[in-house]
Amino acid sequence: MIILGIETSCDETSASIVQRRYGKIKILSNIIFSQINIHKKYGGVVPEIAGREHVLNILPVIDQALIKAKIKLKQIDAIAVTNKPGLITSLIVGVETAKVLSYGLSIPLIKINHIEGHIYANWLSPISKISNFQFPISKKKSNIFPALILTVSGGHTMLILMKDHGKYQIIGNTVDDATGEAFDKAAKMMGLSYPGGPAVAAEAAKFDQKEKRYALCVPCYASLPRPMINSQNYNFSFSGLKTALLYALKKDKNYKKKIPEYCYEFQQAIIDVLISKTIKAALEFKVNAIMLTGGVSANKALREQIKKAVASKAPDLKLKITNLSYCGDNAAMIAMAGYYHALKKDFIKWDKIRADCSVNI
Repeated sequence: MIILGIETSCDETSASIVQRRYGKIKILSNIIFSQINIHKKYGGVVPEIAGREHVLNILPVIDQALIKAKIKLKQIDAIAVTNKPGLITSLIVGVETAKVLSYGLSIPLIKINHIEGHIYANWLSPISKISNFQFPISKKKSNIFPALILTVSGGHTMLILMKDHGKYQIIGNTVDDATGEAFDKAAKMMGLSYPGGPAVAAEAAKFDQKEKRYALCVPCYASLPRPMINSQNYNFSFSGLKTALLYALKKDKNYKKKIPEYCYEFQQAIIDVLISKTIKAALEFKVNAIMLTGGVSANKALREQIKKAVASKAPDLKLKITNLSYCGDNAAMIAMAGYYHALKKDFIKWDKIRADCSVNI
C-alpha cells in the first residue's frame, strides 16, 4: 500500500509518500514548504496570503514528494488529506487538490482531522528503539492503549483519551487561547520575533534560576498565575496568564532588561499547568501511556520536565514524545493516520466526492 498525504491546514504546504511493505511502514518522502518568513512581518498568519501561497506551492510540493520517493502518481493506492480544523483558505487548497487527484486517478480518498494527524505523528517515531523512518505495523491490539494524548500547538491545547486506533474521547480542551497562540502574543508584548514559541524559549534559556538575577524572581514561581491548575476538570485557559504578563510589563519600567526572566516565568507557568493536568488525568483514567505531540511539543523545557514528572509520579507509564522532525505540521503524519483509516476501508464515497464541493468532504 502506498499513500499520498497532503497537509495545508495553516501555513505549511506539505506532501508525503508512505509505503507499507513486508509488514512495515516506510516514509519515502516528506516535503514541507513553510511560509514563516512570509508571515513574520505581520506577526502572525494572514489567511488570505496563506491560501494564495498554498495555491502556488501545492503541485510543486506534491511533485517533489513523488520525485524524492521515486514513485509515480499511478502507483498511489490512496490519498489522505487534512480536511479540518484549520484556516478555510488553506484547507480548501489541499482538499480540492486531493479530490481532483482522487477522482482523476480513480483511487480512494481519506479525510483526516488535523489533530488526529498530530496524534499519529507519534507513530512516526515509535516507543521501541527502531529507526524513525521504518517500524513494524502489528495487527494485534497494542498494549499502549488506552493512551492519553497531550496535543499542544498554535491552535489547540487538548487532552485526548485514545482507547484504540480511531477511538478518541476529548477530556480536556482550551476554553480560550491555545498554548502556541499564548506564546505568540506574549512574544509580541515583549518585542520578540514570530513565531513566539521558539523566541520565548530561547530567551527563557538565558535565565539562570539559581542566580535569581532580577527582582521578579523571589521566588520565580510566585510571579505569574497558573490558570486552572487546580480546577475540577481538564480544560485549559491562558488568556488570564497573558493579561497578568501584560500588567506586569506595564508596571515594570525596566522590564526590557528582564526579558529572559519574564520569558522563563511565562513559559514555566504554561508548563506547570500542562504537566499537572496531564499527570492527574493519566492516573484517573488509568492509561498505559502518555503521548506529547503538536508544534509546542518541540519546546525543550516541556519535553525535559514531562519526562521527569512521569518518572517520579507515574513511573509505570510509557511516555512517547513526538520526534522533533514531526512536531510541526507535516504530511507524513496525515499519511500515517490515513494508513489506519485505509485498513478499515474508511474512504470517501465516489458520489460524495463528485457532489460535495465543501472543504469538509
